[in-house]
Formats: sequence, structure tokens, C-alpha cells
Amino acid sequence: MKETPNYIKSLLLPTTKSPRGRRVWSIDLETVWLPFLTATNTMGDTAIPVDALGCPIRLAFDKDGSVKFSKSGRPVSRVAKPISDSVTLIRQNFVANLQQYAEQVATDRQKDYAKQVEMATIAGKPIIAHDTAELDKAIQLQLEEAMRQAQEEATPQATVAEKELAEVH
Repeated sequence: MKETPNYIKSLLLPTTKSPRGRRVWSIDLETVWLPFLTATNTMGDTAIPVDALGCPIRLAFDKDGSVKFSKSGRPVSRVAKPISDSVTLIRQNFVANLQQYAEQVATDRQKDYAKQVEMATIAGKPIIAHDTAELDKAIQLQLEEAMRQAQEEATPQATVAEKELAEVH
């Protein structure tokens, strides 16, 4: 492999757009998925039903056929199955492409790849050590607080039991 493919390079470039609508796989449905899937239908690469593209957000129903509501009392919506199925397929293919690319680079440039792994491992060690120390301290503080609370709860009961024992004698 001589040069990084453009589709990989484009994944690494920042974009200025930040859509705010309904997301599917953390990607905006209205501004990304619907135009993309409409384009793939137009090109004949997919055959997503037009009703799914025309009404991608559907009311969700319970197994008994009644409208589904969330715990807060709001009606639940879902993404049309053909769209969610297409996104799932795209996601699986995306992951496979990333894995294939990484494997290709690791194979074609073994020494360079091994050097990157080694540098990352060395650079990560102080961070791991710091996080481990901070976590150990936090757990110790939680343990001490739990012990203090347990002692406070046990002390009044012991005092009552001691008083009752003293009254009996």
C-alpha cells in the first residue's frame, strides 16, 4: 500500500456541520441518512421502500398493538425498519472496512505499524498509572466513608443494647 485512500483521509477531516435532529447510529437522520439512502435508491444500489423514506419516524406499538409510551408518558417513536436495517448493514460494512484497512497497513508496513503500537504503549503507561492511583484513592475514600457510616449506624444500636442489658442487671 503506497498511499492512504481518499475515503480514509476524508474520515479524518473535521467538518463544521453539527446536525441536531433524530440520530441513527449517532448520525443525523434528516441531513445524512435520508439524502444518502435516497441517493443510493436513485442509483439503484438499494431498494428502500419510498414510504420508509417518506415517513422515516414511526409510532412504536406494544406487542398487543397498543401505542407504546415511555415511563415519562410520552409516545415512543422508532425509525422505520428498512432504514434501520440499512444503517445496520452500513455500520457492519464500515467496521469491516476499518478492520481491513488496519490489517492491510499492519501487513504492508509491519515495522512502521509495530513502531506506532510501541510508541502508543509507552505514551499510555503514565496515564494508566495516574488513573490507577486516582481510582485506588477514590475507592479507599469510598471504603472509609462506608465504614464510618456503618460504625455510626452500629453505635446507637450497641448503646441501646448496652442500656437494656444494664437495666436487666
